[in-house]
Amino acid sequence: MDRLKKCFEQLNIKWNEDKASLYEAYMDEIIRLNDSVNLTSITDRDEFILKHYIDSITCADCDEFDEADDIIDVGTGGGFPGIPLAIAFPKKRFVLVDSLNKRINIINELCAKLGINNVKAIHGRAEELARRGEMREKFDLCISRAVANMSTLSEYCLPFVKVGGTFIAYKGPNCKEELQEAENAVEQLGGEVYGVFYNELDGVELDHVLVYVAKINSTPKKYPRKAGTPAKQPL
Repeated sequence: MDRLKKCFEQLNIKWNEDKASLYEAYMDEIIRLNDSVNLTSITDRDEFILKHYIDSITCADCDEFDEADDIIDVGTGGGFPGIPLAIAFPKKRFVLVDSLNKRINIINELCAKLGINNVKAIHGRAEELARRGEMREKFDLCISRAVANMSTLSEYCLPFVKVGGTFIAYKGPNCKEELQEAENAVEQLGGEVYGVFYNELDGVELDHVLVYVAKINSTPKKYPRKAGTPAKQPL
């Protein structure tokens, strides 16, 4: 955990032994349960800390995250980036969404077991959940490491974000062409890409850059389209 602690210090995030214990316990449980449910392809502990914990918290070093109270993680998988951020910032409220119910059940059970009280995990497809009145355009910030092209991912995520909020997508470092191709889609959905952040933590090389999308207009009611369409027919 020393490497994670150093990254907390660089990002000016408060570190304490309670957080360290939660990170250890959550990692232990995810690795243990991974044999029965596909939660992560990473089971080496050092790699887990780097690619799940450190990678997840890189978005915390911005005003958009600092000012957000209600945050949604779309396509959370084994709880990333949502759980590492929720442990680091216990006063913020997190909703984690995934289409596989087994994963959601595990996340909720682990949060209850470990006392991570600021997380609610919800089963469902983003295309359907984003049409619920209590979830549509209700979040200050949406974060996602889901594997999808930017056009598709924006249709999943931007409908959850309130006007004036932000969507942060964790993308591969060679995403410039992908962002150009998604420019029209993002605009149709009420967003505007305004920045790409490259990780600058000392001694750390990560797989993702952070793409910042401002929600400047309300998403038209016809989006997201029915389940499966955004992936098969990107805007």
